[in-house]
Amino acid sequence: MMQLFYANTSAYVRKVMVTAHCLGLTNEIELLDSAAHPVERDERIAIVNPLAKVPALRTEQGACLYDSRVICEYLNARAQGGLIPSQGDARWLSLSRQALGDGLIDAALLARYEFSARPLEKQWQGWADAQLKKVHAALREIECQVAGFSTQPDDVGLIAIGCALGYLDFRFDALNWRANHPLTAAWFALFDAHPAMAATRPH
Repeated sequence: MMQLFYANTSAYVRKVMVTAHCLGLTNEIELLDSAAHPVERDERIAIVNPLAKVPALRTEQGACLYDSRVICEYLNARAQGGLIPSQGDARWLSLSRQALGDGLIDAALLARYEFSARPLEKQWQGWADAQLKKVHAALREIECQVAGFSTQPDDVGLIAIGCALGYLDFRFDALNWRANHPLTAAWFALFDAHPAMAATRPH
């Protein structure tokens, strides 16, 4: 059985778990408790990932895989799935969408860490604001692309974007991102209702 260092608040872990659900692999993954933190290392995770970040996967053969992009590609290959196109324009579109979703999560995390992990006297509002500008830019790009999105988690790029939007709901409720992105909001209402998304909501 595969082992996954897991945090149910992590959008990157959620991306892996949505992928596993869609590929029918959840029963082959043992979830291992972890306490990933930007300052305090969890040495349990570091056994698999020297960066001590989640997600981190150990295969039955003992191979250690990280980060979410690598793990999702491994799971897709293992299941001979179709979540990551193997060639052509479809592949580059899927991977670019994955980068957009991951980048949104990256920026949101940095904005959150500025106030949740940094001492008060060292917090920098300008830094957090710059990260949120990236979040808003990503949302604008998603709004431009969303008409071409499937409402099913049948592509790793869409899974990444869906998990990014879910993270905003979880950690940045005051952002009210739906107000200025009605097409994305309508798409996400359908996408987020899929069983793989419903089963992996952060809490």
